[in-house]
Amino acid sequence: MPNSSNYIAGHVLSSCQTSSAAIAAQPSYIVLPRTNELAGKQYHTVIDFLIDHFKQIDPSVWQQRIEAGKVHWQHGGLIGINTAYQATQRVYYYREVVAETKVPFVEQVLYQDSNTIIVYKPHFLPVTPGGNYVNECLVHRLRIATQIDTVAPAHRLDKDTAGVMLMTLDPQTRHAYHQLFLDNKITKDYQAIAKLTPQLLAQLADNTCTLPMHWTVKNRIVAATPSFTMQVVEGEANSHSEISLVAVMGDLGLFTLSPITGKTHQLRVHMQSLGMPILNDRFYPILQPKGPDNFGKPLQLLAKRLRFTDPISGIEQDFECQGLDF
Repeated sequence: MPNSSNYIAGHVLSSCQTSSAAIAAQPSYIVLPRTNELAGKQYHTVIDFLIDHFKQIDPSVWQQRIEAGKVHWQHGGLIGINTAYQATQRVYYYREVVAETKVPFVEQVLYQDSNTIIVYKPHFLPVTPGGNYVNECLVHRLRIATQIDTVAPAHRLDKDTAGVMLMTLDPQTRHAYHQLFLDNKITKDYQAIAKLTPQLLAQLADNTCTLPMHWTVKNRIVAATPSFTMQVVEGEANSHSEISLVAVMGDLGLFTLSPITGKTHQLRVHMQSLGMPILNDRFYPILQPKGPDNFGKPLQLLAKRLRFTDPISGIEQDFECQGLDF
């Protein structure tokens, strides 16, 4: 395979969790909506909008950030408590968390050129800042390692999922790589480990079925409650995965998975719909209580291989990491 590389998934830096307060090294921004997009709401100041839009953040936090000079316009001008609302303008701010847990696994660059970085992302590491993570994310780590502050993802990969990712470097060509995913011109191959159903185990035991076994899963996936989870509902299918059972060890199976569409949590939901949720999944079939990550029990889902034709160079690219331990 050209430009391919193997990597031992889940290389550990440290076995202990450490936390510390953190302020994002890179600012986030939000575009102030036009008046006709506000559904009857009216804001006189920027802080009025921020408080109403980010309801999960205490109003005093925005006041403290503004007074400390941590909120500004795109050109760098500081936003004050009484700064007037200006529709369509970008407001930049720095995300903060009281305690940010260090993720004790390392990413590895598999390939780099002037437009892209192909990287192995370990389990538990978010791609971009979110929740209690501001600097412990793939984008920030790569910006430090490469000294390129325009590193950005071309697609999504869940925090809990490990595997190969395509990152872009040049804002002028970024859209071309993002379009690959929109046009289904990129092939993604996954692995997963799950506990087999009693019925399937019985069929394998009496040789009424043999490996590999294959399922085509098509159903309708929509947001559930809470909104960061997904569910299957009646209606026209909007998701499609091809799933195969390729090996068995005890009551566990090793699966290969190809997502034809790209819905949030699609493979996790599709495995659940087969009655075989992915091992160590904290969302499906039952949402587990919120708590610290258990670094000893990663979700057994891996984006193992990524194949595409580079839209700029025309080169056929094929990248793969080491598979799950089975």
